[in-house]
Amino acid sequence: MVLLAGCVTREARAPSSAKPVTLFFTSEVRGYIGPCGCSENMRGGVSRAAFQVAEARKTGGPAHLVDCGDGLFGDAVIPEEAVAQQERKAKALADAWKAMGLTLRTAGPLDDARGVPFHEALGLPELKSGTFKVLDGVAIVSAPTLAAAAALVPQATKEGARFVVAVVPAPYEQLLREAMDVRGIGLVVSSKSRDAFAAEQNRLAGGVTKVAQVQSKGRSLLKVSVNLRTDGGVEWLRGDGERDRELYALDERVELVRGQVNEPMLSDEMKALRKAKLEELIARREALAATPVVVPNDRSTVTARFVPLESTFPKDPAVQVFEKAYDVDVGLLNLAYAKEKGVSCPPATEEKPGFVGTAACAKCHGDAETVWKTTRHPRAYASLQVVGKENHLDCVGCHVTGWKQPQGVCRIDETEGRREVSCESCHGPGSAHVVAPLKTGVLKKPDASTCVVCHDRENSPQFDFDAYRAKIVGKGHGG
Repeated sequence: MVLLAGCVTREARAPSSAKPVTLFFTSEVRGYIGPCGCSENMRGGVSRAAFQVAEARKTGGPAHLVDCGDGLFGDAVIPEEAVAQQERKAKALADAWKAMGLTLRTAGPLDDARGVPFHEALGLPELKSGTFKVLDGVAIVSAPTLAAAAALVPQATKEGARFVVAVVPAPYEQLLREAMDVRGIGLVVSSKSRDAFAAEQNRLAGGVTKVAQVQSKGRSLLKVSVNLRTDGGVEWLRGDGERDRELYALDERVELVRGQVNEPMLSDEMKALRKAKLEELIARREALAATPVVVPNDRSTVTARFVPLESTFPKDPAVQVFEKAYDVDVGLLNLAYAKEKGVSCPPATEEKPGFVGTAACAKCHGDAETVWKTTRHPRAYASLQVVGKENHLDCVGCHVTGWKQPQGVCRIDETEGRREVSCESCHGPGSAHVVAPLKTGVLKKPDASTCVVCHDRENSPQFDFDAYRAKIVGKGHGG
């Protein structure tokens, strides 16, 4: 593959021999400014990432932030009613990246969900596919394939690159196979997973050429430290085996306790105890991960580790301003659209039953209503109001009854009587059943497929159907 020299961008800065070159990578942020907050202790947030980058820059060595694409939007097609929110979110994310000193980013197809002109107008420092840039002795290569990235290595080396990172829009598993036959590239970062949920975990493997997948939706950073001590190649520094095993064990314990904290119907006392344990484990893991690695002076080396952006991590105040402004603005934008262009839900028909509300169900199912009131479902909408997100289209659909369904909620300014996760959210619309209860039924025993519409891996990562179901049954309600 032949590439023109004119496509190359340069940075005429000599690599530091005293301090490491630190690079932070994000990938597939998908427009996430911060976690939704539906579950406790959720990772992520651009202000938490900003704090980590700022701390690295305090050491005095060069530190760069590189976003690997598909960062601005989560879907290729955006409904008209959600355009204002998604564009405002993209602008907020772009402003936050600029404030935290984003060095480079590669664009992905989702970035153009609102068109190329909108994307380019954000003014972000982007690296076009088929080009590279050298940052303090480290080349960041953007290429459509791993083979195309390898073809750029000789040219990058001539421009002063001592270590090469390739950003390639292909799944982690594919790149891991292809990396076995590649020479001259030290690290490959996957910028395009198989689907929206394929990048739920941080992954790093390989030999001379390592391949990384960074947890999507801004929940983790990949931190790479390149120590350029002498001339010649750069080798991966092997970690302490015992330390690595302990880190792995702590990762597993953190996720186990995180799930226990989010168990439904947990007493306040038990929740507090488990949260304290979770915070203790996270602190232990971070202290161990941050333990300085002995870097030899007789050769150039590189190390990498993931930084999960836990809810206990501090936030950068300057970047947090953009998060807060977005939360306020988007609610107002969505409410204005609903009042001007919103369309109410259609009435029920024989073919499509409609939602009637909890009061209609309770007339015959009082025992079930009593059990339902002991759960968190009746307070679903109120939980949004507490954090000011009741007009956020990313959230409201799972906090009301009958979202986008006949006689349900189709406009955020028409939620009265549906401000809860009610009987019909699980058992289906009841208009036909209310009229002829002996002839028409509802779903008596919902299975997991009903629940995961909202309790998905994104919003309810520790959801376990059997454990959750056991908390919402009782006399007159499946018990």
